[in-house]
Amino acid sequence: MLREMLARVRAGEISLEEAEREIDGLRIEEVGAIACLDIGRRIRCGIPEVVLAEGKEPAQLAEIALAHVRSSERCLVSRINRAQAGILKERAEAGGFTLTCHDAARMAVLSRGRPVSPTGGVVAVITAGTSDIRVAEEARVIASEMGCRVCTAYDVGAAGIHRLFPAIRKCCDAHVFVVAAGREGTLPAVVAGLVDRPVIGVPVSTGYGYMGKGRAALASMLQSCSVLAVVNIDAGFTAGAMAARIANMVVEQ
Repeated sequence: MLREMLARVRAGEISLEEAEREIDGLRIEEVGAIACLDIGRRIRCGIPEVVLAEGKEPAQLAEIALAHVRSSERCLVSRINRAQAGILKERAEAGGFTLTCHDAARMAVLSRGRPVSPTGGVVAVITAGTSDIRVAEEARVIASEMGCRVCTAYDVGAAGIHRLFPAIRKCCDAHVFVVAAGREGTLPAVVAGLVDRPVIGVPVSTGYGYMGKGRAALASMLQSCSVLAVVNIDAGFTAGAMAARIANMVVEQ
């Protein structure tokens, strides 16, 4: 692949800058025998690689995250617990890195201290209830890390629908809406019927009894007569990353 790329440069088919970007997009870095980091994901896909903390020992997670930040300036960690965050904080301070913990989102950002450059993209994140905020915050953090300005409006669900209209006005300049809802999952379909922007529905594992744990919300969103996209249950990261990608593509035009 590298030989073919160099041949294209020599033939004048691509510039040196384009070749450099392609090479950077294919970078990987092995961390011992435990991880293979996709360092070039942001360049290649427009979305940064995120380290999932679930299932990893604290020391193991810290080793992976530190290797990542050394290579790519920033490392996002999702679904982190207190024990993992404690070890990561110790290792980050020892290495001279900055660690920012977003407790509500269960996310941490390890960096060299430089802020993310704004892209001009705007993402709205709305929740039906207070119990849905944990998933919405995951979406907010990843969208912010992708350079977007994020407008939030929480606890504006269909049980008190009058709360929704001021929330939509507040976020009227958003390029895309992320709407998180548990229980019967009505809110994303309602929002999609009111705005002229893409809406991403996030079913949340709140609710109990028959079709509880987000299953009723997922089914409701999939059956929506309003046009919206739907991600998996509790998939705040997926929704936030997709929303930021859409918003950033809008402003890139």
